[in-house]
Amino acid sequence: MEWELVAAGLAVGMLIAAVTSPVGVSGAVFLLPVQLSIFAVPNPAVTPTNLLYNVVAGPGALLRYRRDGALGGPLVRRLVLGTLPGVILGAVIRVFALPGPNVFRFLVAALMLPLGTWLIITTLRPKPPGTQHPQSAPRTVTALALAVGIVGGIYGIGGGSILGPILVGRGVPVSQVAPAALASTFATSLVGASTYALLSLNHSGSIAPDWILGLACGLGGLVGGYLGARLQSRMPETLLRLLLGTLAAGLGTVYAINALS
Repeated sequence: MEWELVAAGLAVGMLIAAVTSPVGVSGAVFLLPVQLSIFAVPNPAVTPTNLLYNVVAGPGALLRYRRDGALGGPLVRRLVLGTLPGVILGAVIRVFALPGPNVFRFLVAALMLPLGTWLIITTLRPKPPGTQHPQSAPRTVTALALAVGIVGGIYGIGGGSILGPILVGRGVPVSQVAPAALASTFATSLVGASTYALLSLNHSGSIAPDWILGLACGLGGLVGGYLGARLQSRMPETLLRLLLGTLAAGLGTVYAINALS
């Protein structure tokens, strides 16, 4: 029934966002397998539904980070400027070139499993005294954001789940990465959802979002994201890094199993 779908969407969205927002991940990448396996959202409608979730849920965590004074700085601008054009290109590629779910699952597994494992290892492995992480040049960060924006546009994952582990693994504190990644995710999701809505006007097939499910999950994520962002300041950096790495590696494992089965 419709009310049961709304209740389930609210609960799932709130739980996912509460766990993922402290490390800069919107949670949409974790919502995808739920859409495919439980809610039976058709492809490629899962992608714009995820983007809709990001648009609705994003302001919760961003509002909290803004109140804490963590939503400024050049990293936010670089990520947003890089991912915005990428998400438009990714949406076009998704609609006309990559409609199948199996390719998506393999790609997510190939990206997330090594990224998460790498972040866990670099966090747990003792570093020699005085060791400094290499700093990425601004153009490198923008180029990386562009590439991630394309991936996010194709699969509706916002990009924070990929940008976060990479930047944190290179030594950027989670407290800086999380608000920047979520701001980038919100901006690209807004543009991406609009792009899919326009493409759906002249394209046959299920490429419009599932509005009821997307809004329900997004409203749950709005609350969960605010709570998760509020908890971040009480969590040590090592715990945040391990949480991000575990989320990434766990997601990659789940997608690999689903793709193989």
